[in-house]
Amino acid sequence: MQRKAYVPGTAVLLAALLAGCTGGSGGGDTTTDSKPGDVGATTPAAQPGKYRTLPEACAAVSHDSLDSLLPGIKQITDQEQRDTAYEGEATLTYDTDRRVGCGWKVESTDATDHLLVDFERVVSYDNAISDDARAQDIYATKEAAADLPAPAGSATASATGSASATGSGSGSGSGAPTPSSSASTPVTGGGTPSAGTSGTPADLQPRRLDSVGDDAFLDDKLNSASSTTQQRTVTVVFRTSNVIVTVEYAEQPTASAGAPDSKEMQDKARNLAQKLVDRFNG
Repeated sequence: MQRKAYVPGTAVLLAALLAGCTGGSGGGDTTTDSKPGDVGATTPAAQPGKYRTLPEACAAVSHDSLDSLLPGIKQITDQEQRDTAYEGEATLTYDTDRRVGCGWKVESTDATDHLLVDFERVVSYDNAISDDARAQDIYATKEAAADLPAPAGSATASATGSASATGSGSGSGSGAPTPSSSASTPVTGGGTPSAGTSGTPADLQPRRLDSVGDDAFLDDKLNSASSTTQQRTVTVVFRTSNVIVTVEYAEQPTASAGAPDSKEMQDKARNLAQKLVDRFNG
C-alpha cells in the first residue's frame, strides 16, 4: 500500500514564512548605510585636494633664505655649529602626511631671530565637501582669529572712523586703548589700531595678501619682551589648494635699540611665503 507524503506542521509554517520574506524583498523597508566614504553611495564624491603629501619642513627653506631671515647664522664661526643651525628643529607631529613644521632660533650681535614654518594638509571626510573647501573653511577661521583691521576706504572702516569721531566720552566709543593693550600692543593689529599705531602706513598694517597662494593674510605685532626691548612678530598664513602654510618670523633686539623694522621683516616673511608657494606649485 502506497504511503501518503507527510509534512510536519512546523515545516509548513517555516516554508510559508520564508516565502513571505522572499516575496517582500525590494520593498520600502530596506535601509542603506550612507555614511561618507561608502562605495555604494550614489552622490558623487567631492574632488580630493591637489596635494597628497607634504614636503620635509626643515628642508623647505633654502640656506639663502635662512641667511636673510637669521643673519646670526653667518656669524657662527664653527662650521659644525653653523650646519646645525641651518638644519633647524622639526616640530613634534604624529602624522607627517597631515602636518609638519620646523623652527630655527639664532642669536646675532644685534638680535635674536626666530623662524617657524608649519604645513598642514587638509583632508575632508565628507563626500559632499572637497578637501579644498574644507581647507578654505579652516583658513577663514585663522583669518578671522587674526582680527585684521578693515581695509582703508571700505564701508566697515568708514563706519568705524565715523563712530570714533562722533562717539561719546565713554571708553568703548572714544577709541582709547584698552588696559590689555599695554601688555601686548600690536603694531597694527586688531580691528581698531591703538593710539600709538594710528600713523602706521596702510601698506604695513595687518592685511590680506592678494598675490600669495589662493588666500593669504599678514599679521604684525609688537610686544614688550622686557623693560628695555620689544619683540616684533610677523606672521604670514596662506592656502594653496588643500594645504595651509604658516610662516612666523620674530625678532628681539639684544639691547635697547628700538623696535625691529616692520617693513624689513614683512618683506622677508612675504618673500619666504612666496618661495614656499612656488615650491608647492613647481
